[in-house]
Amino acid sequence: MSITLHHVPFSRSFRVLWLLEELGLSAQIVMHSIRAGTMRQPDMRALSPAGRVPALEIDGMCLFESGAIVEYLAETHPEAGLAALPGTPDRARYLQMVHFAETQASLLEQLNMSHVFLRDPAQASPTVIKLTTMRLHATLGALESLLGDQEFLLAQGFSAADIMMGFNLFAAPYYVDLAEFPKLCAYRDRIAARPAYGAARAKDGEQEFYTQNFYPVPEGA
Repeated sequence: MSITLHHVPFSRSFRVLWLLEELGLSAQIVMHSIRAGTMRQPDMRALSPAGRVPALEIDGMCLFESGAIVEYLAETHPEAGLAALPGTPDRARYLQMVHFAETQASLLEQLNMSHVFLRDPAQASPTVIKLTTMRLHATLGALESLLGDQEFLLAQGFSAADIMMGFNLFAAPYYVDLAEFPKLCAYRDRIAARPAYGAARAKDGEQEFYTQNFYPVPEGA
């Protein structure tokens, strides 16, 4: 099987890179750069209509959108036990967590845009940043409650839902202090200890957009 992953370090394509490691699947990794604009090229848009990563070339087709790719890979490799398949007790919660991860990631994307990607930082709205940060904080509080005393999001154990959500927990601390969420911190540590996570991080490359460890809400918001 020939697999090619189009990837930007520390972006949502890391979810796919990580899942490939969990599944033991080898892939060629094609690195792209947000700042260099390589994803706007016609050949990339032919793979991903919005010109975004991830794009995964596999089985003679190309898949885009990290959630769709994660669901596809997990369900086409049931032997790995990373998907809650139709008819299983955790199915509904699995789907909810996969898609809740995208709700949370969209807030991270908005904060990335305001804090990091605007060429003129003065164009950012302090009020919008404050409200988006509050919404991100609320999703983290909800996730703390949803996790409860479980080790992972599903009762059946580690799954692709944890890959979807886990990526967020390594990006969220740029905008929200996770110290008030001890269960999420412990959950994040369990995820980081997985060999496949470490292997994927070693292949991830250097992130090119965060220039500081924490981005506070601007004064006056």
